[in-house]
Amino acid sequence: MPDQADSLAQARLALRCLDLTSLNDADTEADVASLCARAHGPFGDTAAVCVWPRFAAFARRNVPAGIAVAAVANFPDGSADLARAVRDTQEIVRAGAQEVDVVLPYARLMAGDEIAVRALLQAVRTACPGLRLKVILETGALQTEALVRRASELSIEAGADFLKTSTGKTPVSATLDAARAMLRAIAADPVAAARVGFKASGGIRTVAEATAYFSLVQDILGPLALMPARLRIGASSLLGDIEAVLGGGAAPLAAPDRY
Repeated sequence: MPDQADSLAQARLALRCLDLTSLNDADTEADVASLCARAHGPFGDTAAVCVWPRFAAFARRNVPAGIAVAAVANFPDGSADLARAVRDTQEIVRAGAQEVDVVLPYARLMAGDEIAVRALLQAVRTACPGLRLKVILETGALQTEALVRRASELSIEAGADFLKTSTGKTPVSATLDAARAMLRAIAADPVAAARVGFKASGGIRTVAEATAYFSLVQDILGPLALMPARLRIGASSLLGDIEAVLGGGAAPLAAPDRY
């Protein structure tokens, strides 16, 4: 069992690395305003808020400059529609956001069509110069370690700044096995090993669950990777447990992740 000091340290790290997320079809500006208020909370700021492109400008106006705004492209299906992915990305850029989370065309990768995967990722990278690009691999759909590793390699080759596990919209989201394969792919690339980050997304609801991912990152990428520039957790219900740990109280009943 971790001692209190360790639990507090892990909760603070989780808060600093949290992408507070709302990606429901029925989201409104009121939902996003509430999300932004929670991101700037009593124990400190989250790393980012993550929203639909149509809410990116609104979110930018409603969080402090120190909190990044991320928005999703080609989400959640990860189609190979290059024009659509680029349109989403351009909307995010115009909104003044700092981060783009794009879904890799994982069905095309599973079919062996790496050309389509490369084309879409490279087009999105070109469309958002200067922004942080996170590529969502949808590891629960890829199923095999070999496919997860290949998706990671293609994303790194296309200029990804982060590899992200999942959209949170499929039956299987983040897993430690997938995370390990992704982190090993990052570590195996001499340039990526010192630059590319990792984001676990979907189904992580407690600080204890997040801590398992922190341990993997430290073991494979080193302790210097335990910072928001290299590590993110994509969740919303996690914030309740973080605040409970930091406040010394019981966690509230977990709300569903706002994906």
